[in-house]
Amino acid sequence: MKIKQYFTIMVLFIFSTGFAGAQDIKKWTLEECINFAFDNNLNVRRAELTMRNNEILLKQSRLSRLPTLSMNIYNSWRWGRSIDPTTNLFTNQRINSNGANATSQMILYNGSRQVRTIKRYKTDILASNYDLQKSKNDVALDIVFGYLQIIFNRELLENAKEKLNTTLTQLEQTEKQVNAGALPRTNLLDLQSQAASNEVEVINAQNDVDLAILQLKQYLQIPAEEDFDIVTPDFGQDNYEFVAYSVSEVFKQAEATQPEIKAADLKIVSAEMGVKIAKGAHIPTIGIQGQFFTNYSDQNQSFTGEKQIIIDDPGTIGYLKDNPTQLVNAFPVQREIPIREVKNIPSQWQDNRSWSAGFNIGIPIFNGWQISANVQRAKIEKEMAEIAAEDTRNVLRQTIERAYNDALAAVKVYNAAQKQVEALEESFRATERSYNLGAANYVDYQLATFNLFSARSNLVRAKFDYIFKLKVLDFYLGNPLTF
Repeated sequence: MKIKQYFTIMVLFIFSTGFAGAQDIKKWTLEECINFAFDNNLNVRRAELTMRNNEILLKQSRLSRLPTLSMNIYNSWRWGRSIDPTTNLFTNQRINSNGANATSQMILYNGSRQVRTIKRYKTDILASNYDLQKSKNDVALDIVFGYLQIIFNRELLENAKEKLNTTLTQLEQTEKQVNAGALPRTNLLDLQSQAASNEVEVINAQNDVDLAILQLKQYLQIPAEEDFDIVTPDFGQDNYEFVAYSVSEVFKQAEATQPEIKAADLKIVSAEMGVKIAKGAHIPTIGIQGQFFTNYSDQNQSFTGEKQIIIDDPGTIGYLKDNPTQLVNAFPVQREIPIREVKNIPSQWQDNRSWSAGFNIGIPIFNGWQISANVQRAKIEKEMAEIAAEDTRNVLRQTIERAYNDALAAVKVYNAAQKQVEALEESFRATERSYNLGAANYVDYQLATFNLFSARSNLVRAKFDYIFKLKVLDFYLGNPLTF
């Protein structure tokens, strides 16, 4: 009795810490895990950013059809011989000038490249949206696998604990028989050794559960130290019948619903549009343009309407005949000069305004084979898109074929494992009765125990392998990933 108590206390001590606070931990359903992963998975976020980038490109391509408008304001100083920008006359004075100009252009026709570019970006947005769905599907499958792995390891843990409890029960029974002299002491020692081995199996099974929880946390981008647990659904056999479709029917359904196929087909359409855009560069471009200009110069002067009186100093006009030393001066001359001043900046900008408008035709004649090279690259890009689409279909078909065969094999293994467990349970009960009565030796009992619990472990493994592969097929049929 003391030996069983010892092993029981050891097992309870090992798991008391882990299970003490488990009742207060929020348990996540599969749907909650998947939705949380959609919001935090980095691959999903990258796909979302790609789609947003394509949306920006579409908006820019639409706005590129509107007229452009640019404005420039300048101020400069010049010295030496230069041309006055307002009078167009040469001058040797320092000139301070400034001005402003605005230019607007609009493309009327460029071989429909703008229209086709808009259509291409619309197609790219749809393709990137399907790529986003594909990323979410991949994440959801990873979450389902990780979720099932926790449940699978927990069932193996329960199987290991049941195996330990069976050994401990038999240990207690054997101890009584040894004490009564009905069995040799070696049987007790053998069972003690088996109980220790079973205890190690329980510890390893618990470690596998902890590792599976950690892996699912990492899928969800949840810190390892954060409390986490999942809801264990009811896996009734009636809910997991094999799909009533052939492999070709499953592939046909998946081809019509899976986002990677739709994205691959749209990328072909986008590449075809790219070829047309590249060919459009051979066609002349027709555009219109307009310009506004004005300026100011500090040399630009105008009359004010007022006059300034200037008295010239009298100059010497000669000498007296009788006295050559006596100078004779002219009378002072008074003149009126119109007053000039520099016009201010607003006035000059108002007076110097000018406009221009026109159209232009750009005809590509020779540009170093650039347009032809772009067309060839666009055609290659289209062929690569076609190959990628074909490869995507092949990968999907092969994946479904493997999943179908795996699921078909898994259900057979699962049914066989069920029958094996049922048979070994009867065999174990018979061997256990014989062992307790002394009719069977310890080797027979140990072999029956090993066979039974190994078969149970195989049954657990077969069940969850079947469930996962069946969910994969169900997923390719377009059904949601739920239990």
